[in-house]
Amino acid sequence: MTVEFINSQQAAKLIPDNATVALEGFLGSDVAEEILRSIRKRFDEEGHPKQLEIWHASGIGDGDSKGTNNLAVKGLMRRLVGGHYGLAPQLEPLIANNEFEAYNLPQGVLSQIFRDSAAHKPVQINRVGLGTFVDPDVEGGKLNDAAKDYDLVSKMQIDGKDYLAYEVPKPNVAILRGTFADENGNITFDDEPLTLESTSIAMAAHNNGGKVFVQVKRVVKAGALKPKDIRIPGLLVDYVVETADEKMTMQSNSTQYNPDYINADVVKPAGAIEVPLDAKKVIARRAAMFKSDTDHIVNYGIGKYPETVSLILKEEGSAEGVTTTVEPGTFGGVPMGGGDFGCAIAPESTIDQPYMFDFYDGGGIDITFLGLAELDSKGDINVSKFGPKIAGTGGFVNITQNTPTVVFTGTFTAGGLRESIKDGKLIIDQEGRNHKLVKAVEQITFSGPVAHENNQNIYYVTERAVFRLTADGIELIEIAPGIDLQQDVLDQMDFIPKISSKLKYMDARIFAEPLMGDTINRANQEVGVIA
Repeated sequence: MTVEFINSQQAAKLIPDNATVALEGFLGSDVAEEILRSIRKRFDEEGHPKQLEIWHASGIGDGDSKGTNNLAVKGLMRRLVGGHYGLAPQLEPLIANNEFEAYNLPQGVLSQIFRDSAAHKPVQINRVGLGTFVDPDVEGGKLNDAAKDYDLVSKMQIDGKDYLAYEVPKPNVAILRGTFADENGNITFDDEPLTLESTSIAMAAHNNGGKVFVQVKRVVKAGALKPKDIRIPGLLVDYVVETADEKMTMQSNSTQYNPDYINADVVKPAGAIEVPLDAKKVIARRAAMFKSDTDHIVNYGIGKYPETVSLILKEEGSAEGVTTTVEPGTFGGVPMGGGDFGCAIAPESTIDQPYMFDFYDGGGIDITFLGLAELDSKGDINVSKFGPKIAGTGGFVNITQNTPTVVFTGTFTAGGLRESIKDGKLIIDQEGRNHKLVKAVEQITFSGPVAHENNQNIYYVTERAVFRLTADGIELIEIAPGIDLQQDVLDQMDFIPKISSKLKYMDARIFAEPLMGDTINRANQEVGVIA
């Protein structure tokens, strides 16, 4: 087989109508943006390619116009199956108007599903997603009425246990991005911060008789690339698109190129960490107390509360011996947030995303800190759908269902909430307009009953109240000093929780300026028991 070197406009013309397309990317990393833009341009001018079926594991976009936002036009797609949608807001009105079938499946499942496709497996069998909106007994991962007549997920039993069977696609087009291609089509990822599931996607399209398109920064001579650096062998590649536009080679949505994202030999002074004392710090401090001395492998979700937990552990000197992980494949280093999420400064190692989720699904993480958007009495959490706004689950389902200790973090209410800390007490200056503890979450991204069945330790930490998951749902175990139980907690909930007979005040040192010292590792101490 001979690889062809073409431009992005030629690539767009080679994609047939009704193709099943596998896309690569994580936010702005590893995204073949130039090819995606050319596909949209051709469709706007010619009406082709049309009625595409698109599969992608991670969120691809910038929250504005990049990534899968390029696909947001009526007629271009007939079906979209994605792991995350929050970065592609232009898709939301099309989904709401049923312009195509839309599905949201767990990021880990989708990252692994391309391996199964390459091996011609008919389904992927997994327990990930049981009891959540992905479960066919709940919503089956369907996001609109257009998807109601076709099931991508079914249920089966093995040895008396429930499993989900996910349909495996047969892509006949793969759209990928690497750094260098040689004259034989071999692809390396030298400057890319992640490798994701690129090898699996290329192999899936090739083995299903399809075509593989790879956008690269440069083409080099045959033999110039080291064999072990090649992540996509040339025999899997049909077309290489060399881009002349530097903007099409950005490492992330926020960074053109940072060598620290791809090198481990970075030595920089950590500097002093001083997190201001506010409600965010209160939440992070209390959450961090659930980390035991034996919890060494840690995952932090995206968002200001999980990210602040990381800062608190460093501020308190409790981050020694901790290895962080981020779902697209990085171990160690300093995980980045915002538009650089997924990247890490000086990662110790970077592996393919499917293998990272193998690690997660097998219980490789000791503890994870994640966000809290909606919580109900059963302990269910919603972070994926709010009315017409579709965030998607991302890696949330995989991580929360397979980690021994899960700590959800967030404020108690939302919408205009203002708080302050004075004399060691939490003061509610203005209550939030919206209750986050509701009778029933809009979409079940995390199932409390399934977590209890799995014997996981689940905690819900807010600035004024702390809950834990029990067989009967959530139980209130602590409130903040200065908080009135009835007025500030129970009256701000849409249900009455179980209240511990040993209800306590949160440790007073959480609400004081000095470092907490060894308090950070003593979450179960008996302090301030409320009569």
